[in-house]
Amino acid sequence: MTVQTPLASCNVFLDLLAREAAPVEFEEPVASARAAGATPETLTQLEAAKLTALRVSAGMRRQARREAELTALFDLAGDLAGLRDLDAILEAIVRRARRLLNADIAYVTLNDDECGETRMRMTDGSISAAFRRLRIPLGDGLGGLVAQTAMPYSTEHYLRDPQFRHQAFIDAAVAEEALVAILGVPMRVGSRVIGVLYAANRTERPFAPEQAVLLGSLAAHAALAIGNARLLAETRATVEELDAVNGRLRARGAAIERAAQAHDRMTALVVKGGDAGDVAAVVTEVLGGTLYVLDAAGRCLVASGEAVPPAEDDLPAVTAPTHPRGGTTRHGDLWITPISTPGEVLGTLALRTDADLDDADRRILERAALVTALVMLLRRSPAEAEARVQGELLDDLLDGKARDSTDSRAEGAAALEARIRRVGLERNVPYVVLSARCASPRHRGRAAFWAASYAAAAHGLAAARGEEVVLLLPGDVPGETARRVAKELGAALAAPVTVGAAGPVRDLSGVPAAHREARRCADTLLALDRMDDGADARELGFVGLLIGAHRDAKGFLEATLGPVLDYDARRGTSLVRTLETYFGSRCALSRTAERLHVHINTVHQRLHRVSRLLGEDWQEPERALEIQLALRLHRLRS
Repeated sequence: MTVQTPLASCNVFLDLLAREAAPVEFEEPVASARAAGATPETLTQLEAAKLTALRVSAGMRRQARREAELTALFDLAGDLAGLRDLDAILEAIVRRARRLLNADIAYVTLNDDECGETRMRMTDGSISAAFRRLRIPLGDGLGGLVAQTAMPYSTEHYLRDPQFRHQAFIDAAVAEEALVAILGVPMRVGSRVIGVLYAANRTERPFAPEQAVLLGSLAAHAALAIGNARLLAETRATVEELDAVNGRLRARGAAIERAAQAHDRMTALVVKGGDAGDVAAVVTEVLGGTLYVLDAAGRCLVASGEAVPPAEDDLPAVTAPTHPRGGTTRHGDLWITPISTPGEVLGTLALRTDADLDDADRRILERAALVTALVMLLRRSPAEAEARVQGELLDDLLDGKARDSTDSRAEGAAALEARIRRVGLERNVPYVVLSARCASPRHRGRAAFWAASYAAAAHGLAAARGEEVVLLLPGDVPGETARRVAKELGAALAAPVTVGAAGPVRDLSGVPAAHREARRCADTLLALDRMDDGADARELGFVGLLIGAHRDAKGFLEATLGPVLDYDARRGTSLVRTLETYFGSRCALSRTAERLHVHINTVHQRLHRVSRLLGEDWQEPERALEIQLALRLHRLRS
């Protein structure tokens, strides 16, 4: 075999370098020369050429690897430049890190300074759910050491490394993932560490320094991309917030302009002499829905808008008089605003709508309430003047001065007739006289105004006299009228009202006497603690007999014992005598039978007949007392 010259052997090594042969192939020229019996000098030269070729080959491989890494970093930078979502950026980083370092797993954690912990955000190659959910206190674990020192750190065996602070739950998650060798590098934005990028192997396969440098380069790209993504997200959030603020400002400006226009229109209505219905029409045109205008008693005065008038029990329950300074409140689909002056609630606006009113819309409703209050006050001035005329007439009737206004009786009668016609009072109808008492003196002014309006609507008269409000109303059922006025006036004042009644009177000259009886009825009701009630003398039983103007004993007898007296008169029976004896015997049947000289069954049958005539409750204490008084009165009259 021919021995190659050193120059020929060097050409062989150059050929091997040219085709990027594996390192083992560089041994073949030396082995061939040794087998061919080459001289020691030749072998020495070949060994030197081989070593030089191997160094060159290693350098070429390093250069190729570096070029590949730089290409990968360049590609990563291009990929990251096109990504805006933080999770997509993190996913691209860990995927490239795992591939470039040929690691079993790559992952990244990001710091949360507010919570004082670092959170696992993205993994590639992970098999443990617990590992992917890790939340580590700042400063713990390998990542804590890297974040504190802002320097890369590599460990050949994580669980046995004492250079960082271990936590049981972290070690358990690392063991579950079966990680052994771990390399961590910091991700920094300026001087602040925002997280750590890791590469790890499941065997004791340590990472070389150049791998740490490569992972650091990836971390630098990652930190820059993450910072840009966060900045972009914050910018977007700021832009969206500014857009939202601008939108709200534009909407608020439009709402304020709409409210101003609505207020101008409502104010113009007052100048032109409009009423509450015109104001309500403007509100429903602007806000939609249906607007109800209610008086202080909860009665609907105006209904404007889309729906039908409210049911009887629909609105009053939520529109009881409110504090004069109260704003708009919501009750279901109703928006409630009081119509008020500084010291008085005149009524309520109730807007029915499914829409949720904003502050500007509520302001429109409150301005409508203010304008409606102004309209009501403007209408009230003539009404108050009319009420004064009516009150003066009723005062004269109560004082018996109506016919004495002139020297001549005929002229006085004519003047009275003129005054009666002027207030719309009818002469040929019966009237009842009412004396209304308020629980609190502060309610008397409102009670007088309410009574004047109520009396005017009923073609009657009203006047405030001291602690009472007196009404003269058409009708012939004084007790029922008293209860109705007590209920309605009490609802308007949101306070108890007690009303005594008398009448009916068919001649206005009888008004003073009826008034005195009505006052006595009111005093009696108050003494009996029957607040928020009304009655006349006949309804007060024997008490009414005592306080009534005519002392109607016959009427009391008929109301209490009438059926029994009639039965005895028609049948010739002795029910009245049996009742007297029964009560005189302390309601003992046997003693009653002895005194009447009849069988006890006869007494029982007679009392059963009394129950059928007077009602089963005739032996109740209150009824029994009135019956005994009626029996005594019957005996005296006989």
